[in-house]
Amino acid sequence: MSAREFVKILLAKEGITLKELARMATEFSDKKYTLDGLSHKMRLGTLRFEDAEFFAKILGYEILLKKITDEN
Repeated sequence: MSAREFVKILLAKEGITLKELARMATEFSDKKYTLDGLSHKMRLGTLRFEDAEFFAKILGYEILLKKITDEN
């Protein structure tokens, strides 16, 4: 799953727009996020994992890694 797909899933789960996410991200950081900037990064596939992780955090999610085990 790409960072773009991950963010789109978060937006759908929370029922918010990319514009609203940009506003929230700006409030929770010292960096300016804009709809155009986020849209551009998502379209080009240059959205970084750390950005996706930050967006998850401000929406109340955490990313967990779980080892898949073979049960025979």
